[in-house]
Amino acid sequence: MSERVMPSRTDGLITLGAADALWVEMTAGSAVPTASGAFTRPPAHPRAGYVLLGGRVVATVRASGGHWSVPEAEVRRAAAELHAVRMDRQDLVRIGPFRAAPGQERDEETPLRWRRRLTEEPREPGGPERAARREAVRPYHLAGIDWRRILVERTRDGTRPTWWLPRAVVRLLDAAEHAETQWVRAARTCRASAAATEPPSHPRHAPEPSHPPQARPRQAGDRGEGRTTNPEGRTAPPRPYNGELTGQLYSVLSRKPGTSRRMAGWACAVCRTAPAAVLDHCHEHGYVRAPVCQSCNTQERPDHLYSNDIRVANRYTRLFHTDADHWLRHWHRCPGCRARTTLPLPHLAAWTAHTACRSLRPTHPASRGRAPCGVLRVSWTGSQNAPRSCLLTVAVDFCPSGEHRVLARVPYREAAERFRVWLAETAPAVAAAAGPDRLDGLPAEIRPVIADTSGEGLALF
Repeated sequence: MSERVMPSRTDGLITLGAADALWVEMTAGSAVPTASGAFTRPPAHPRAGYVLLGGRVVATVRASGGHWSVPEAEVRRAAAELHAVRMDRQDLVRIGPFRAAPGQERDEETPLRWRRRLTEEPREPGGPERAARREAVRPYHLAGIDWRRILVERTRDGTRPTWWLPRAVVRLLDAAEHAETQWVRAARTCRASAAATEPPSHPRHAPEPSHPPQARPRQAGDRGEGRTTNPEGRTAPPRPYNGELTGQLYSVLSRKPGTSRRMAGWACAVCRTAPAAVLDHCHEHGYVRAPVCQSCNTQERPDHLYSNDIRVANRYTRLFHTDADHWLRHWHRCPGCRARTTLPLPHLAAWTAHTACRSLRPTHPASRGRAPCGVLRVSWTGSQNAPRSCLLTVAVDFCPSGEHRVLARVPYREAAERFRVWLAETAPAVAAAAGPDRLDGLPAEIRPVIADTSGEGLALF
């Protein structure tokens, strides 16, 4: 990274234009593409007192003459953090479109709301005239990241398109939204405290416009970052989740006031790095599993999910092989799944297709040996509430030797027994903690699948 001296530097501050140039120069070789105008173009709003760069909040300072500046050291620190991010362009997360849940956009504390921005803009009809009209207001970037260069659009058989981003970028934008939320809350608290202690202004003089505390210089009485008026310095890192919600029902916990604020204080229970954003729970038994980030919450979902039909995505290789022990431990945080030594029906169906029936999947010659053909698909008839009538059908779509080729039909009870044997071999510690002797306190009957409106076609997860 270059150490070129930037112009317009005063006491460690540089102008917004110089900060734009520095950001682009220092992130030129990063895996995540960045955009120009990170400080001067929408959705950046320096007058709010901060600008997002990756997952970091950078304070803006109003200098003499009304010009806005930023600390050069903070820009360099944010660029260095972005350089450390490694991105796999093949590891994609679907970001939309999903059906909006009621009240999904009630929280106005986070202006970023990057998922809403990314899923709404590609839907707009094309055309140079409309593009020219919206050129002045549409977002050019998100947290300094040029998301257009890595957004993947997928269409199939005339259906509406879906949009995907690399998982590393999803986690980065989730971290940016979390940091912004914490900053806004801290700024509001600081303003309320200042208003409570400040004497009333003279009636003949208009009060000075209030600025976020991050724009004020440190006072002589401040001691270290934890005592500064900088909201970013007051933000504590997410704490690890240690099973505080074990055994609680989601239907009860989700109605308690302050649950979302309490959840935001935890780190994701799966990846343990990104801040939690979703309270993952079992839709069959109704129990809370753990708070997770949006990326991990999406990772366990299949490519497409219908009422009783799913397409098994390639990321199940990680869920059932590379990181199997960790994910199985997470799923068995549900007391119902743990006591019955099983998984919710869609997860069990995906495991059956991806693992138990792997040897049945046909292969075809490829550039490097042979490759599995088509796309795995599994459907079922009946329900886990009536195991004798439930039958899983594993098939391959788009197979050159016969589309929708059926590989196997597996009864639910046989699939569950195969899973128990595999679990004991793959994750002995998880299997040892499960079993029918741990049914105390569980409902006599398995709960029916609970409808979920948080995402289109995701009701069973």
